[in-house]
Amino acid sequence: MDPDTLRGGSGDVYWRRRMTVLVAVLVVVAVVAWACSSGPDGPQSTSSAKSAPSSSSAAESVLAGLPTVMFTPTTTPTPKPPKPRAALPPSPKPTAQPRRPGMPCEEKDLVLNLQGRQEVYGAGARPNFLVTLVNTGPVMCMADVGARAMEIRITSGDDRVWSTSDCVSGDGVDMRKLERGIPYVRTLDWDRRRSGGACGGTQAAALPGTYVAVVLTGGLRSPKAVFHLR
Repeated sequence: MDPDTLRGGSGDVYWRRRMTVLVAVLVVVAVVAWACSSGPDGPQSTSSAKSAPSSSSAAESVLAGLPTVMFTPTTTPTPKPPKPRAALPPSPKPTAQPRRPGMPCEEKDLVLNLQGRQEVYGAGARPNFLVTLVNTGPVMCMADVGARAMEIRITSGDDRVWSTSDCVSGDGVDMRKLERGIPYVRTLDWDRRRSGGACGGTQAAALPGTYVAVVLTGGLRSPKAVFHLR
């Protein structure tokens, strides 16, 4: 028989069959020996007692010559969990382009402010305001301070009383260079009359009371300037 048949599970079957055949042979040998030792009148108790040890010794000698087979149970290896994939490095952020002189001003670099000359104006006195726009960016930039881009608005509660964006003539564009740290300054006198409605006609005068002035440009809004008309 091919030696390879003795490997694995087939080797176990082979040795079991061989052991069965040998045991059967030993049984036959023992029976023959027992028959030969018996007299014509049948087996004697003394003969049986003597033949049994010899048969057992013969079987033990045969079994001692057989090789010992060790069966080792096979185990299925536990699969290892897959290794986690390494995280991809973050994509580099695009670098901001350096600012060049003469480019449009960015709102984050602008500071807008409005200040009233006084808080109370007597009868006939015109309220006066000072508007400033400062560039805090690294280089000079261009800003539109025209009437359409920069609005000065006066309200009283929910009432929109007056605005520079009402009745604008021309394109309303006024581009100015803003050097870093040097403010654009504009002064404004209000004639105490309402705006809106028919442009060019005489508007109604504002009544005595409390008013709020503010200047707006793009997404910027100045602090409020509160004043009173007498």
